[in-house]
Amino acid sequence: MIAQRSIEQVLDTAQIEEVVGDFVSLKRRGTNLIGLCPFHNEKSPSFNVSPARGIYKCFGCGEGGNSLRFIMQHEKLSYPEAIRYLARKYQIELEEDRSNESNSEEKQERESLLLLNEWACKFMETQLHETEHGKAVGLSYFVERGFSEETIRKFRLGILPEAWNAMSEQAQKEEYLPEYLVKTGLSIQRDDGSLYDRFRNRVMFPIENISGKVIGFGGRILGNDKKQAKYVNSPESEVYNKSAVLYGIFHARKSISDRNEALLVEGYTDVISLHQAGIENVVASSGTSLTQDQIKIIRRLTPNVTILYDGDAAGIKASFRGLDMILEQGMNVKIVLFPDGEDPDSFARKNTPTFVREYIQAEARNFIEFKTSVLTDEAGTDPIKRAGMIREIIASLALIPDPMLRSLYLRECARKVDMEEQLLVFELNKQLNAKRDKAFRNNSPELKAQPLPEAPPDLFTDDVPQTQVYKAEAQERDIIRILIRYANEHIYFEVEDENGEKSNLAYRVGDFMLSELEADALVPEHPLHRKVYDLFLSSGEEDFPGEQKFFNHLDEAISQLAIDLCSERHNLSVLWQEMHQIYVASEADKLKKLVLEAIYSYKLRHVLHMIRVVQEQINKMDSEDVNGLDLALQELMLLQEAKRELSGKLSYVVL
Repeated sequence: MIAQRSIEQVLDTAQIEEVVGDFVSLKRRGTNLIGLCPFHNEKSPSFNVSPARGIYKCFGCGEGGNSLRFIMQHEKLSYPEAIRYLARKYQIELEEDRSNESNSEEKQERESLLLLNEWACKFMETQLHETEHGKAVGLSYFVERGFSEETIRKFRLGILPEAWNAMSEQAQKEEYLPEYLVKTGLSIQRDDGSLYDRFRNRVMFPIENISGKVIGFGGRILGNDKKQAKYVNSPESEVYNKSAVLYGIFHARKSISDRNEALLVEGYTDVISLHQAGIENVVASSGTSLTQDQIKIIRRLTPNVTILYDGDAAGIKASFRGLDMILEQGMNVKIVLFPDGEDPDSFARKNTPTFVREYIQAEARNFIEFKTSVLTDEAGTDPIKRAGMIREIIASLALIPDPMLRSLYLRECARKVDMEEQLLVFELNKQLNAKRDKAFRNNSPELKAQPLPEAPPDLFTDDVPQTQVYKAEAQERDIIRILIRYANEHIYFEVEDENGEKSNLAYRVGDFMLSELEADALVPEHPLHRKVYDLFLSSGEEDFPGEQKFFNHLDEAISQLAIDLCSERHNLSVLWQEMHQIYVASEADKLKKLVLEAIYSYKLRHVLHMIRVVQEQINKMDSEDVNGLDLALQELMLLQEAKRELSGKLSYVVL
């Protein structure tokens, strides 16, 4: 068990912008940073990171938290795993607290599979570098491909022996469970229950996720055995989903973000050779057709993709679907074709790194130029084929969500195919209308009205009919928010002594609000609000807990509430004051007014509720009960007076 002081050290050290920045491309907006949310699909950034508070909040899907929660959510890690992840990132040595450690050695299945994959990767590396077979067969193959020792170790390349069950047997000797060997796909089970190695006698390419964990493997056969597949990949598992991972993303993520561009290739060796040539912002779809999930991974780091193809015509035509998927995500896509007979791997090995980079930059063409060129060559002068070609290009344009970008591409397309722009506009509108009609007929979720949020729970029933119940949750949330953010700040009240001399008396916000509520015996009714309120009550004479205590609270519901309440979607740019000399008062500048309004609004809600209760009682009273009716009317008059007083303090009229 990790010692509490080590956990606190990790939480204090971790910088939210650095942690999130490893996975999401962030841009500064005012004092905060924004980017595309990694937890849901969006085209306009609503993911907000506050370095000052150490929290993130997505105003699209509602996800929010601190550095630790981000790693837990994004990497699907448990609490201790996430702490260890951040400790490794910031090179913090964790202290173990053995006093409360559980005797149970059971691990979650996902963690067990990841541990087994890591062990297997090390086993394969050892076989490559320390055995005769590995050096003679595997290492010589990689060297022939032009890979340096540094590159081989960087990508953790390896090999498995010729023996049928060398790795499976060793894994079981080291007490890895057979069921996990099968689930990871490292082993295959025979009918008699025995295991053999899926990747025997293959050179191995470990597949890492964006955080560097080994989640699967690709194995290439050595030799020319036509009966065996050239490449074999790990099967789908709890940790490996081939359609949701890009080979090389762990090594490429920083370069992609820094250069604001991702290069997309097809195979493992394409990635490795380009990395060795100093071009590190490159990833591969690992032999599968490009998927939406893979595109989303790139889009979180950059909106710009350049696809690198060899000159194979069949491959180029097959790439059109991937092109359209990228366009549909609102991304900018370019294409580079290598000379006939060359692919990124061979081209990078034959030329200097400088020449390779300059070639990619010089040969990159936007998708209109590329697609028009390919389809024009195919259509020739046949009018029917040319009309089909234009419709196919327009179909791609119809996928682009940005109308301005779509219009610019349309103009370029008209110039390329030598047609009037208005004709293409007509065809584009026809396709867009057909797309909308189809979506409508299919009752597309895109056209469905967003469901209304669930109504908050009824907090004050007191046996009053449903029509009489009011909700005070909004006022409670405001009070809790002010306590979390400003409990230790001071507000000042002017007082006058017996001699008529005036002075300012300071109150802590927390002390003032708690005493005001206690004076009227008011406490939050919502269970979660009450939990937070009780934490302030129990703090005694010491400082009230600050917002960071709530952001990092072990109770996830409290942590999430604090982050939701304190996250600001919009913040003013410093340029208002620095360049335009326009000063806009912040919430802290008018703290006293904020506190008083929150208290008075909350009290007014209770008074209104009590008025309704008394009115309901009067309606039910027997007309002959003169004494009871008189007392109820007196109570109603007092409540109406309290309503007028509170309304006056709030400067608005309550009907």
